[in-house]
Amino acid sequence: MGLIRHVVCAMSGGVDSSVAALLLKRSGYNVTGVFMRNWDSLDESGVCTTEKDCEDAFKVCQILDVPFHQVSYVKEYWHDVFSNLLKEYEKGRTPNPDILCNKHIKFNHFHKYAINTLGADAMATGHYARTSQEDEEVFQQPYTPPPTSLFRDRFEIRNSVKLQKGADLVKDQTFFLSQISQEALRQTMFPLAGLTKEFVKRLAAEAGFHHVLRKKESMGICFIGERNFENFILEYLDPKPGNFVSIEDGTTMGTHKGWFTLTLGQRARIGGQRDAWFVVDKDIVTGDVFVVRKSASFFKKKTLALGSITTKQGAVH
Repeated sequence: MGLIRHVVCAMSGGVDSSVAALLLKRSGYNVTGVFMRNWDSLDESGVCTTEKDCEDAFKVCQILDVPFHQVSYVKEYWHDVFSNLLKEYEKGRTPNPDILCNKHIKFNHFHKYAINTLGADAMATGHYARTSQEDEEVFQQPYTPPPTSLFRDRFEIRNSVKLQKGADLVKDQTFFLSQISQEALRQTMFPLAGLTKEFVKRLAAEAGFHHVLRKKESMGICFIGERNFENFILEYLDPKPGNFVSIEDGTTMGTHKGWFTLTLGQRARIGGQRDAWFVVDKDIVTGDVFVVRKSASFFKKKTLALGSITTKQGAVH
């Protein structure tokens, strides 16, 4: 990456992206804030939370005195992320939509918009992560592309950019960034790389971003927020009722509305049960979802094996 002057910062209306923009401005970059609309919907109370998030992002840009833009990827999100998500669910797989959103929307469509349309030298997000070129000296070095030739040396050592964990290991988000391209990673900055969440909140308070500090931190899936996932997904897929079956003795513990609403490793909410039960396997032919009690000796052994499988597949959410 060459000398960076203009940085487009993805603004979500939350504290992390707000402080990311703040740090970029303080570092002397020409900053442009952009709010992405990826999903059009109302929450259960009939309120469009996207509008409020957009207003909050705009207020931050006003405080920082930087340009603000909006861009819509609703159509692209539906085709590149959500449609594929539904197809995978019908096959019994549960891909992580936030990984897909980063791969196809934020670090593809948005990245190209920032670089090609707004003329930025780099884009930035409020993710808790870093790259191998976060060092300021590395950023100042001009990037020399390899010579164009018909054949590439098979033994050529390429200077790839590595995705690395940030300082706050509790908030680390590298898992959700694991599929973004080298091209996008090379032109991306993570201003929060060396900070903890608590310090980010302190910076937000000092900067007067009280309107974003008062917001509850979002822990939901990127496009549905805090809404009940089972109710949401059943708006798009027909219910396929089945049984919760104890993997210990084959006892039917209860019923569910569809195995695609459940992910391996998650807690199974089974009515009338005092113990906590967790999903360990699914049979998409019979519709049975196999569960195990947390107190069972089998639980630890199964979840350790499950963790290995889901890590390889990237199939948790």
